[in-house]
Amino acid sequence: MNAATPAPRREESAEQRWNRFSVLKTGDDYLASLRNRGTRLFLFGELIDEPADHPIIKPSINALRASYDLAIDDPELATAWSPLIDAQVNRFLHIVESPGDLVMKNKMQRRMGQITGTCFQRCTGLDTISVLHSVTYEIDEKHGTNYHQRYLDFLKEAQRKNILIAAGMTDPKGDRSKRPSEQADPDMFMRVTRRTDKGIYVKGVKAHMTGGWNQHWICVLPTMNLSEADKDYAVVGMIPGDAEGITYIYGRQSCDTRAMEPGDIDQGNAQYGGQEVLVYFDDVFIPNEHVFMDGQYQFAQELVTRFTAYHRASYVCKTGLGDVLVGAAASIVEYNGLEKVSHLRDKLVEMTHLNETIYSSGIASSHEAKKMPSGIFMNDTMLANVCKHNVTRFPYEISRLAQDIAGGIMVTMPSEQDLDNEEAGDIIRRFLKGRDDIPTEDRMRILRLIENMTLGRNAVGYLTESMHGAGSPQAQRIQILRGMDVETKKWHARKLAGIKQVS
Repeated sequence: MNAATPAPRREESAEQRWNRFSVLKTGDDYLASLRNRGTRLFLFGELIDEPADHPIIKPSINALRASYDLAIDDPELATAWSPLIDAQVNRFLHIVESPGDLVMKNKMQRRMGQITGTCFQRCTGLDTISVLHSVTYEIDEKHGTNYHQRYLDFLKEAQRKNILIAAGMTDPKGDRSKRPSEQADPDMFMRVTRRTDKGIYVKGVKAHMTGGWNQHWICVLPTMNLSEADKDYAVVGMIPGDAEGITYIYGRQSCDTRAMEPGDIDQGNAQYGGQEVLVYFDDVFIPNEHVFMDGQYQFAQELVTRFTAYHRASYVCKTGLGDVLVGAAASIVEYNGLEKVSHLRDKLVEMTHLNETIYSSGIASSHEAKKMPSGIFMNDTMLANVCKHNVTRFPYEISRLAQDIAGGIMVTMPSEQDLDNEEAGDIIRRFLKGRDDIPTEDRMRILRLIENMTLGRNAVGYLTESMHGAGSPQAQRIQILRGMDVETKKWHARKLAGIKQVS
């Protein structure tokens, strides 16, 4: 956004909202777009004047910046031709025209993971624009609404401006035994509070939103199946990240305050990090042009199901992080002079095997994509759920093996400040050395990277997010149960066993 633009009025029109955005081309453009937005963001109990400059927030901004830089450095991988605006666009804003688009998406996600070693916070937005294409089309078919054209108009502007979109799906949920309309606090799920000729107002909270503050727009969506009594909770809309009425509360991450210490060794990965925020929407206005569902509760469950099909296959991004962790583990083996030790080589093979197993199921899900009535393609649901279920397990084992290889020094090592001390530093450099030709500092840096990814700040994106993002393990098991078609499998088995059965 332009630095001189004042805070937006609550009831800005769709055109006014878009006019506040400049066209972004480079990573530098993106960084400039985050400044002077006048957002309300709390971190450590303080309202932050300029979040873009905060040392804890900067690494998450850098991770998103890399998606702009990659589009310039490798356009074949990270851009695609858009039929909507007849121009090349960032692949993170591209609609899925073929299974090949999904395969290229997966390859781009793995590459982004290799570059950043963290969650780069763009997959939820990409998967949101993918699912909205088909869902808005089908709502229009049934109800005679015009959501699909609104969606296309929005996406055209998003592609022209080259902006970022966050997904706000997860509600706090309150008492899990009660439906949204039954909660003691009606704002436990996002809802429409009132409607005017110009648009709607929404209220509620979206929890642990990935990269929520770092993005230009937030798409709010239902988080579960809804009943007729929950109609006011069946809402999908696009909201600028600096809209009046939004409050952000920044989420803590393990070892995050190391970013505020001098030096960069102890951070492990000083350049890149992830971000999650709690976002409160206090009667936030959405103009009609940016409303893509309002009351069509019958489509809430299908929207969630399709989103998870896209998003669970998107977890191939974790294989890029896995590549980094395998590389870190192999490096410490080398720095310790143990390259020829067979059990260490075998552990690196196992780490690679697990990582490629994740990738293979995600890529298979993309290759097996099916065309939707709206004309775009969606991942094979079964294989997408298998991919995500692998992700809930294998990164933990890869991390365990990395810690096994690294040794206890990974978590007992002195600080960078001690290394910089004349007396203590001499002792550290002498006795924390591995091979004579490898500087002690390099050995410390690779150990800190392993700590960062398996215990520290980026373990959020590599481990806990792998467990709970896009639904916890039981959610995938439910979908696998629904799609396993056990009756057909029983028929094949009984046929081969010579059992007579009705065809």
